[in-house]
Amino acid sequence: MSYFESVPSAAGLNRVPHSPFRLLDFSLLILAEGETFDSSTGDREFLAVLMGGKGTFVVNGQTFATVGGRPTVFAGKPHSVYLPCGSSYTITAHGRVEVGLVSAPSDLKTAPYVISPDKVATGVWGAANFTRNYHQILTLASQPDLPAKRLIVGETFTPSGNWSTYPPHRHEKDDLPREAYHEELYFFKVNPADGFGMVRYYNSEIDTGYIVRDNTILMAPNGYHTTCSAPGYTSYFLWALAGHHRTQATVDDPALAWVGRTVPMLKMLGH
Repeated sequence: MSYFESVPSAAGLNRVPHSPFRLLDFSLLILAEGETFDSSTGDREFLAVLMGGKGTFVVNGQTFATVGGRPTVFAGKPHSVYLPCGSSYTITAHGRVEVGLVSAPSDLKTAPYVISPDKVATGVWGAANFTRNYHQILTLASQPDLPAKRLIVGETFTPSGNWSTYPPHRHEKDDLPREAYHEELYFFKVNPADGFGMVRYYNSEIDTGYIVRDNTILMAPNGYHTTCSAPGYTSYFLWALAGHHRTQATVDDPALAWVGRTVPMLKMLGH
């Protein structure tokens, strides 16, 4: 079973070589100036996150012109386009464009829509050397007015030497309000691009680490997970979850949960 892969970055649509998921999927679309990509969503919903550049989207005949703006993921909040199930769509590049396509099964009949940067919630999680910044793009808590069947999507930026998703958490069974079942992926970028980070992924069957580099992906169908940036480098990951509903609830690793309880004190001390 493969839980960590390098995603190709060739022109066109780049798929993950192997996946343990039943629900989630990810592809990286790269187009040059004037190139187009035509496809359909079938029985899945998609969120197209503009990672860099601009593109025009035509979805079921409806045009969303010149969507995007940031040159890279490290240069501001994203534009995104929600593509409902049963849709045909075309993406046309204005200059080089890079699009992260996340998807999950759906039968929700709704209209396509754009999520502009002003609709993206931002903030800081953690404290001290496990502080990280986030963008919530499509979540039930921050964007309840944006319809989706399963997808929950956002971005996290982990500063030099810091940890993210710490304490490590899991979300592998429906036991609300304590825990909600969600598959999750982290698609990574590193700045500068020659840098690296680390991931730890573990459950009852595996406890292992991976080296994070540009365009790598962690796929966590279950188990605990956490990641860190090497000193001197900032890491980014696009995160997406899919389960049986969109209510989020996680369980921290009991051996490390005490670290999370120190956050209020650390913040009070200015950390």
